[in-house]
Amino acid sequence: MTSDSPTTEDTAGTSTSDAQAFYGQWARLYDALARYTPGIARLRTRAATALCLEPGDTVVEMGCGTGANLPYLRERVGPEGTVIGIDYTRGMLDVADELVGTYDNVHLIHGDATAPPLSAVGAGTPDSHGVDAVLATFVVGMLDDPATGIEDWCDLLTAGGHLVLVNAARSERWYGAPLNALFRAVVVLSTPPTTKLRYDTDPHGTLDRRIATGHDALRERANETTEATFAGGIVRLTGGRIRR
Repeated sequence: MTSDSPTTEDTAGTSTSDAQAFYGQWARLYDALARYTPGIARLRTRAATALCLEPGDTVVEMGCGTGANLPYLRERVGPEGTVIGIDYTRGMLDVADELVGTYDNVHLIHGDATAPPLSAVGAGTPDSHGVDAVLATFVVGMLDDPATGIEDWCDLLTAGGHLVLVNAARSERWYGAPLNALFRAVVVLSTPPTTKLRYDTDPHGTLDRRIATGHDALRERANETTEATFAGGIVRLTGGRIRR
C-alpha cells in the first residue's frame, strides 16, 4: 500500500482529492454500470483478448476501479499467472476486493497509475518475471500528460508485451450528433465536482484531446496495432505489441 499523493489540480479544474472523494462516494453505482451496461461484457472480452495473454503471464490494469476487468484477465493468465489492479481511490478498491479477494494471484494496490508501485507485489523488479501486458480502460482522459503516461507504461513491459487502451470520446461518425450530446452530458455529470453547471474549461474537449494524444502515443510505440470502436464510435479500443 502507498500513501495518498499530494493534492494536484488538472486542466479541467479537478483536484486529486476531489476526484478520490467523488469516485469513492459513487463506487457502488460505478460498479453497477461497469458490470451491467449493455454491451460492456463484449467490450471487456475484446480488451482482454487484445492483450494476447497466455497462462502464467503477468498483467497490470491501471485504474482498475471496482475490478470489473479483473476476472476477465485472470481467466486468461490462469491460476499460475498474476493479475495486478492499481487504483488511487480506496472506495473503488474496497468494492474490487469483494469481487476478486478470494483469488491469491489477484493483487490490488492503492496507488497512482502514473507511478505504479509494482514493487509492492514484486512485479516489474529485477528479480521478477516482468510485466507482459498493461490494460487501461477509461483512464487516459484523466491524465494531465497522456503521452508521458503511455511511454511509462510501455517501458514497464517485457519484450513483445502488449498495451491496450479503451476510452470514450466524441464520435466522428456522420450520425454522431445525438450520441455526442448524450456523451457531453455524461462527461459533465462524471467530472467532479458535479455541482458545477458550467466549467471554466471545456471538459469534453479536454477529454477528446487527451485520448487522441494517448492513443497516438501508443501507435508510435507499437510494432503491431489493433483498433476497434463501440457504441457508435464513442468508445475506442487501441492495442499494440510494444517495441523495445
